[in-house]
Amino acid sequence: MRNEFCKAMVELAARERYFFLTGDLGFMALEPLERALGARFINAGVAEQNMVSVAAGMARVGGKSWVYSIAPFCYARPFEQIRNDICLNQLPVRLVGNGGGYAYGPMGATHHALEDYGVLLTLPGMRAYIPAFAADVEPMVRAIAERAAPSYLRLGRSELDDESTLPPYAPWRRLQDGAGGVIVAVGPIAGQLLRALRAQTPAARAALWVVSELGANASAAAPPAELLEALADAPALGVVEEHVAQGGFGQQFVHTLALSNRRVPALVHAHARGYPSGRYGSQSWHRQECGLDVPTILERVAARAAARD
Repeated sequence: MRNEFCKAMVELAARERYFFLTGDLGFMALEPLERALGARFINAGVAEQNMVSVAAGMARVGGKSWVYSIAPFCYARPFEQIRNDICLNQLPVRLVGNGGGYAYGPMGATHHALEDYGVLLTLPGMRAYIPAFAADVEPMVRAIAERAAPSYLRLGRSELDDESTLPPYAPWRRLQDGAGGVIVAVGPIAGQLLRALRAQTPAARAALWVVSELGANASAAAPPAELLEALADAPALGVVEEHVAQGGFGQQFVHTLALSNRRVPALVHAHARGYPSGRYGSQSWHRQECGLDVPTILERVAARAAARD
């Protein structure tokens, strides 16, 4: 997705003037953007707090600014500056974190972003964009560029080899029909879920939805009527996110359903659980340790659906 991001930002540079600040990262990936922006591509060094404050200052005087780093360095190190300088002043600074969830694998907890959008969505005006597929990045960049408010883009790696049959980008999308419950996924793991569900029979598989824009009330847009209708009689609901449960999409989504007096089916919430064994490994290893791997998710949803029947 980083390559798609670079391409989209180069295209944006042909349409509008903006500044791009990086925390000494993006080598062997963002050079085309550096060439397109020239002096407006700024390496702020390993000084994330200063980088965010500078970007806020640019926005304060009418400049357009984007801030880039790996995800934990983008939101955790400069959190005070994001809160005080950007969000309390409602400035349209665009934060971009590469490698959400366990993406940086064996580099360990310091390089993982397990609570990023949950933390940032506590701040006024913030909206989070989590692409599930490489094709999502370009429309997200356009939407973020047009939004006059704080934004956070969480990049990962697409986990679907063939994206040609995907529906057009939207904050909520139904990717697969099915009668065995409903799964709502956040982020690239939706690609693996889609491949696995396609291999099942329609009667056995769950329907799959993906949500890609999050705000203070579970999403940046209300859940679509088709999803709410499906949940009214679904035997089970699976919510999948590579993020801790506290403050995550799952909690916000169920809260939204409850406040609108909607039925919440038998629930499976597959989420990051930190480090149960105290060890580090690849992204897939961490997912499996947390029960966030696709076979475990589908097995749990099927079991909950069968128990309801």
